[in-house]
Amino acid sequence: MRPAQSMVQPLVIAHRGASGYRPEHTLASYRLAIALGADYVEPDLVSTKDGVLVARHEAEISRTTNVGRRGEFADRLTTKEIDGRQVSGWFVEDFTLAELKTLRAVERLPEIRPQNTRFDGRYDIPTFEEILGLVTAESERLGREIGVYPETKHPSYFDAIGLALEEPLLDTLAVHGYGDPEAPVFIQSFEPENLQWLRSRTGLPLVQLVEATGRVDLVTSTGLRRVARWADAVGVAKDLVLPRHPGLGTIGDPSSLVADAHAVGLQVHVWTMRDENAFLPTGYRRGESPSDPGDSIEETQAFLDAGVDGLFTDQPDTTLEARRLHASGIRIQAAM
Repeated sequence: MRPAQSMVQPLVIAHRGASGYRPEHTLASYRLAIALGADYVEPDLVSTKDGVLVARHEAEISRTTNVGRRGEFADRLTTKEIDGRQVSGWFVEDFTLAELKTLRAVERLPEIRPQNTRFDGRYDIPTFEEILGLVTAESERLGREIGVYPETKHPSYFDAIGLALEEPLLDTLAVHGYGDPEAPVFIQSFEPENLQWLRSRTGLPLVQLVEATGRVDLVTSTGLRRVARWADAVGVAKDLVLPRHPGLGTIGDPSSLVADAHAVGLQVHVWTMRDENAFLPTGYRRGESPSDPGDSIEETQAFLDAGVDGLFTDQPDTTLEARRLHASGIRIQAAM
């Protein structure tokens, strides 16, 4: 199956789980996202030293675990070049799964989400197998289909060090019953070559990710026609769909991206919807603190008006409410 842009309703994709409420990429975060009603949960995947796929947003793990406070691992502090950048810290590929399982997750954004720090130290780093097991069990318990939306993180880097992500990803999905093209799965990557390799080996839907300052050539009308050769959707930064006015921070009229993508059969999924003022355009901010919640429902409705097919979100309940209101024709107007 190569899905067209039309869906029953736009997907709500739990970004790193319900990461607005729990430390990201933990079973607790995914479990809460499912309880809140998310259609899909998103695990970012990296590899351990012994070749096990685990969920972390990047190879370097000091921002999201307590590794820096673990004296027995002090000698693993190092600097590496990843995707052309020098990065210092502790790296997942230098730890076996058994060693990683002794670490505990912490809140990535304590200055924005101080309430989440009360969960620091409670949860371990989950394997992809454990995440799929949770999703399967919760789908059966709740009687509804819950999808998984894995991303291969730094795939060229991991391939170069002998820890390729692609085959373990496909093998793990197949073992858990997600090998059929009709399965509720999207596989995403920023690297076209990674997706092209996957396209030659799977019929599962693939998603080309594009940052606002990244490979924007891929989301021109010409670029999208090329992307459609290997992908079924584009996952794009919000500003590529609703650009912000320079200096003002307010959003302007939609770009042609959604229409151009739909014209070549690609879905458009945008990232990332977040409740806090720190992440909202100026017109949707409320209160004085960057951590205060703003009018994120109206922001989400603007993207739904633009015709997107899916939304990554840190707070699935807020995005689901925006989707419900939008489907009912109810508009939340910010006091501009």
